Amino acid sequence: MPLRTDDNWRHGAVLLDPEHTRFALWAPDASFVNVELQDGQSLAMLPQSDGWFVLEARCKAGTRYRFRIDHELDVPDPASRAQVDDVHSESFVVDPDAYSWQNTAWSGRPWHEAVIYELHVGAMGGYAGVEKHLPRLAKLGVTAIELMPLAQFPGDRNWGYDGVLHYAPQSSYGTPEQLKHLIDTAHGLGLMVILDVVYNHFGPDGNYLGSYAKEFFRTDLHTPWGDAIDFRRPQVRDFFVDNALMWLLEYRFDGLRMDAVHAIRDETFLPEFAERVRGRIEPGRHVWLNLENEFNQAGLLEKGFDAQWDDDGHNTLHVLLTGETDAYYSDFAKEPTQKLARLLSEGFVYQGEPTRHGHTRGEPSAHLSPSAFVLFLQNHDQIGNRALGERLPQLCAPAALKAATALLLLSPMIPLMFMGDEW
Repeated sequence: MPLRTDDNWRHGAVLLDPEHTRFALWAPDASFVNVELQDGQSLAMLPQSDGWFVLEARCKAGTRYRFRIDHELDVPDPASRAQVDDVHSESFVVDPDAYSWQNTAWSGRPWHEAVIYELHVGAMGGYAGVEKHLPRLAKLGVTAIELMPLAQFPGDRNWGYDGVLHYAPQSSYGTPEQLKHLIDTAHGLGLMVILDVVYNHFGPDGNYLGSYAKEFFRTDLHTPWGDAIDFRRPQVRDFFVDNALMWLLEYRFDGLRMDAVHAIRDETFLPEFAERVRGRIEPGRHVWLNLENEFNQAGLLEKGFDAQWDDDGHNTLHVLLTGETDAYYSDFAKEPTQKLARLLSEGFVYQGEPTRHGHTRGEPSAHLSPSAFVLFLQNHDQIGNRALGERLPQLCAPAALKAATALLLLSPMIPLMFMGDEW
């Protein structure tokens, strides 16, 4: 079923039938918008209300296109479903139904069965490369793989957190069909597939939205990565809700991990997001929505979200294992054993207490199920942000690491491993 916004069309290029495509762009700062097609046609789009431009054209899947703003600026579709090259190139019209799914009876797994393996697709050889590892991971006991962000980013190599084209799977990893084949194969092995999505900012290179849709951003609020996204606007909310639905419905991901939601500077968006997304999931299908949230807002885990990455758990265990107490680890340096006990019995360590900066952090969490917390000894941040990228085997005694690994796997929380932890 095609995805629609509340305005009855969706961002980007929607294939209406094998010969026709509808293009839609929200460009409130533009006076004129044209669709530039690969055959040299330049088709004027029709202005609609609230800054929208729309056009239906004779155009097949596989056609290359871009938008021209006010007869001078050529930009890729911000809702591009696939890029010819990188974030500055033309976009492709994509047929979302071209892939023939094999494991159509798959409906996911209960959340309490999740044993998550976080991985970077590029580091494992792209979509096809990851697929080769799936039988090994399933045999190991993994029940879910979590892919670091796939939104198209500049160049060929990136963690994924600088994506700017949220609807386009990274082209250097493979094609959309290869990504779907990866997910299909995982389902055939009983593996859930979770996608890390970044809805708190756009990367700095290739984000053209500010040239024709300044209202997408706020100038009065900022994130560590630039101006905050303006989630007060319905067009902006629709953009991200539709994006989530694309991943969950078209690509059949089993869940989303939402990165750094504390940087989404609108407290009303997340509950609405969860409600709208869940409202489109067919009955009987398991879909999981997880958060990364420095604020430890336990209330969100009662408003449509299933679990949060438990950084308190990692930090407490890291202090106990390594003795490191610098920077944010200093918040866990005093009585770490007692903090571990609270963590295991109540979920969060910080539930309203002041941190080293004197600011209170967190909300009471003891009433939540243990499965509302994703526990890990390492992840991409905690390894990648170290100056030398050391892992725990280089930082602590083998016996201590074995004990911590046993705790990770045997606790009632949801365990997560980062690629390579199994070795």
